[in-house]
Amino acid sequence: MADTKVIKINARSATIVEGKSRAPNRSMYYAMGYVESDFKKPMVGVANGHSTITPCNSGLQKLADAAIAGIEEAGGNAQVFGTPTISDGMAMGTEGMKYSLVSREVISDCIETCVQGQWMDGVLVVGGCDKNMPGGLMGMLRANVPAIYVYGGTILPGHYKGQDLNIVSVFEAVGQNAAGNLSDADLREIEMRAVPGTGSCGGMYTANTMSSAFEALGISLPYSSTMANPHDEKMNSARESAKVLVEAIKKGIKPRDIVTKKAIENAVAVIMATGGSTNAVLHFLAIAHAAGVDWTIDDFERVRQKTPVLCDLKPSGKYLAVDLHKAGGIPQVMKVLLNAGLLHGDCLTITGQTIAEVLKDVPDAPRADQDVIRPIAKPMYAQGHLAILKGNLSPEGAVAKITGLKNPVISGPARVFDDEQSALQAILDGKIKAGDVMVLRYLGPKGGPGMPEMLAPTGALIGAGLGESVGLITDGRFSGGTWGMVVGHVAPEAAAGGTIAFVNEGDSITIDARKLVLELHVPDSEIAQRRAGWTAPAPRYTRGVQAKFAFNAASASKGAVLDDY
Repeated sequence: MADTKVIKINARSATIVEGKSRAPNRSMYYAMGYVESDFKKPMVGVANGHSTITPCNSGLQKLADAAIAGIEEAGGNAQVFGTPTISDGMAMGTEGMKYSLVSREVISDCIETCVQGQWMDGVLVVGGCDKNMPGGLMGMLRANVPAIYVYGGTILPGHYKGQDLNIVSVFEAVGQNAAGNLSDADLREIEMRAVPGTGSCGGMYTANTMSSAFEALGISLPYSSTMANPHDEKMNSARESAKVLVEAIKKGIKPRDIVTKKAIENAVAVIMATGGSTNAVLHFLAIAHAAGVDWTIDDFERVRQKTPVLCDLKPSGKYLAVDLHKAGGIPQVMKVLLNAGLLHGDCLTITGQTIAEVLKDVPDAPRADQDVIRPIAKPMYAQGHLAILKGNLSPEGAVAKITGLKNPVISGPARVFDDEQSALQAILDGKIKAGDVMVLRYLGPKGGPGMPEMLAPTGALIGAGLGESVGLITDGRFSGGTWGMVVGHVAPEAAAGGTIAFVNEGDSITIDARKLVLELHVPDSEIAQRRAGWTAPAPRYTRGVQAKFAFNAASASKGAVLDDY
């Protein structure tokens, strides 16, 4: 636990603003409107992810402005710098999607570089789209100065014909239209209505999964992760977050004091309880690495087996993040888990309080007038949904959502694709049949490169009515909006010589969500023979950020980090 005695609040920034030799530095600050008394205040970075690339981030400027005001009201100096973003939803199904995971590393590098290079005393990170959260926290952990995360907030739902809509509705509508089950006019109306304003995708997809997990970690304020971006309470929370951060600077509370192994167990328990995204597995492996915490892919399975799914949230359930907020938010979920002995109440939060202290006034049980959050005695499912599957196809592990499947086992012929687009076209052309197991490979961290997400093929399968009857495995990733008999993060990946590289068209494959097995039914001797005749493909990129990522990326089973030296 952190040493909470009052310390010199500008101990780091004093390095570049105090003393005669720093007169040139102070001159540059005077040019920006500083006065002499400001040099006794903490310099607090505001990593602003505002962008007009995506609605996930186009509503962030007002939150950054509120945070700046909060820092100054609390006696700090706000220093604003930018962080980039990629729109996963827009890049999906294109070469641009290969830059999504890369952006996680770029964001973390930006934050570490600015905070360390400018000797900041603390940092507040504002982000919205999927990779903003893990990238932001990884940068916070590397710099390890007092820090808080301000999530941009969820989007409000769209509406059509009495149904709530979100961006995943559009992907699935494309598949329904291709199958002849939805008219062009209805597809157009869904397209126009699904995303009504600013905020991140509305279900328990990757952005809302990670923000909820950050609240469970204690690195974001209570209730903040499920607030809607357009609502005033989101701006108020950003302002309050800034004030809490200045107090944390005074107390010396740092990210690595908060993000411990027990805190990660808490976060993963909340991810399981809320039905969160498969991407959380990859990102928390990377977050643990940045925090110096011993956390492996098998730890997810350990937490899964003892944690029930309590929330009925999309993509596999009925409700959206705004509904979860109305039902009591993440604190209500956490209180249920805490009372069941499934959370560590002694973990420190950025407020200086423990998890148990933060949850003290939260009701012990969910309200009876809602069914978004279930009581512990009546869960959606008795065990968590994110399972780690192993077998000769994935000796290092693979990740699958296994709850709610009508058919938890599928054995069928492999339909092999070395790129996403040809797989999508095969679905749209009606060439994939019930019982098939699609294999999408050379899409891992090195092979993609960048381990792209795939929502278009899975959305097309669901739209075609094949979501429960066709298996899909890949060394790439899935969108947080994906559901069905799908297995991602297969490791080792094809480009690294994993078994998935040696699957031939028509080979028999079994996905068993009950026994947690992913198996290629080919004799070991035959696999060895195929391996002997295999040559690693030439890199897709030989210059630039993708080439650097492909060269340095660790296995998905280690979070695909770039500094696993």
